Amino acid sequence: MNALQSVVDGLVQAEVPLSDVRIRRGVELHCTIPAAGVLRLGQAVPEMGARLVLMVGEDRRSQAGAFLVHYLFARPRENWFVHATASLDPRAPELPSLGSFDYPASRFERELSDVLGIRLLQHPDPRPLVRHGFWPEHFHPLHKDAEAGEFADDGRPFPFTEVGGEGVYEIPVGPVHAGVIEPGHFRFSAMGETIIDMKPRLYFTHKGTEKLFEGRRPHEGVELAERVSGDTTVGHALAYCQALEAAAGTEAPRRARYLRVLFLELERLYNHIADVGAIANDTGFAVAHAHCYRIRERLLRLNKRLTGSRLLRGAIVPGGVAVDLASGAGVVDEVAAAIADFEEVVGICFANTLVMDRLERTGVLTRTAAEDHGVVGFIARASGLDLDVRRDHPYAAYDELTFAVPVMTSGDVKARALVRVEEVRESGTLVGQVCRALPDGPVLAALGSPEPHQPAFGIVEGWRGRIVHWVSTADDGTLDRVKIVDPSFLNWPALPLALEGNIVPDFPLCNKSFNCSYSGNDL
Repeated sequence: MNALQSVVDGLVQAEVPLSDVRIRRGVELHCTIPAAGVLRLGQAVPEMGARLVLMVGEDRRSQAGAFLVHYLFARPRENWFVHATASLDPRAPELPSLGSFDYPASRFERELSDVLGIRLLQHPDPRPLVRHGFWPEHFHPLHKDAEAGEFADDGRPFPFTEVGGEGVYEIPVGPVHAGVIEPGHFRFSAMGETIIDMKPRLYFTHKGTEKLFEGRRPHEGVELAERVSGDTTVGHALAYCQALEAAAGTEAPRRARYLRVLFLELERLYNHIADVGAIANDTGFAVAHAHCYRIRERLLRLNKRLTGSRLLRGAIVPGGVAVDLASGAGVVDEVAAAIADFEEVVGICFANTLVMDRLERTGVLTRTAAEDHGVVGFIARASGLDLDVRRDHPYAAYDELTFAVPVMTSGDVKARALVRVEEVRESGTLVGQVCRALPDGPVLAALGSPEPHQPAFGIVEGWRGRIVHWVSTADDGTLDRVKIVDPSFLNWPALPLALEGNIVPDFPLCNKSFNCSYSGNDL
């Protein structure tokens, strides 16, 4: 409470026009601001050490006679949040842009413009982000009365910024790729083999995921959350369930909180191990890839035995977990054996000079670039940013467990691989701690009734990085608005920076070292 009072005092001193100030859940400062005060807010809160983690718009014209835009700032380590809401004219919704000094804000704002038709004043990059070229001109999918009408290609090309000059040529890649990955277009400007610039274009499979939540009962949203990005079933389901629990004032039982850690770390394990193998494969060291995928398969089969799902679907539910653990001994032994197997593969890879020559000093993302772009997860930690939601904003049972947050400084492919290796080791220790200290008791609590139109959020450190789910319910208790921020939304834009000055054949290696999700981004 004292920390939040200091925040209020600081905002008042910075002349941020606050009203309806209240403290919720002990660590959240909620307030309303006029649209004209957004710039002051966006400058003042970061000066206190907090970063913007989410912007979300709501079409509340039928209930509140306005569009609402919410800003969520989070202060790591000190674990406090500022949640500010601005009300916009329903006839001509517009906001001052924070994009000239906050890059993540510029992305959230472009999204707001596309899906809700909100005009951002003096935005530095007003090009469409989510908006597909086939959408009708006045179609905004998150309007409550949205009707798509006819979709037709008008023939206009996407407005890429062209790079020219003598000897410069373009290489278009995608949107259709070999294999089963989802579509994304990458346009390289190169001179010889050296990449000068790369412009990505995503959102070819905008699925309307957030729209699909509308009108569902809260427990019915779990299946959607699990499918935001299939390899992050637990991370998204947990963030969603924590948001519901915060809204309803429900706390999951202690045993359930421990089991949530177990499932989240099992998800981290199989993904990180697979990624290390895939990175080695893109250097031409296919044997490491084969062995890492063999170990991944071993862990997926463990997941199946524990929860009935290889991807751990159905394990996380509002109020706790849906499956209990009879004994942790077998889990600890199986995980330890899988990690020992993985360690042998890692030793072989890192002793191979041909592999190391490809990883070192390739795809460097500097600390400054990572910080400016709001990068999260293992990509941030590989570039020297000491960020981890498990420690900075503890949830589940992480505040009762001991673990280290590995941080590297070189920002290259090697660093991103090493962070994964260290996190595999830490996940192994966390699984052991959970299974040895698993408390007795129930694994599920009844979910209370959320107060209508009172936003709540859940934040989780998924294996890729920070995941945020924001929820608001309608008067009848159904979901009115759900906003999701997958780590890939913030990490994709940093990939071109890591590619500059590298050679074209290193793109697959750099891309795999980031391993951003198309599905998690293209909501």
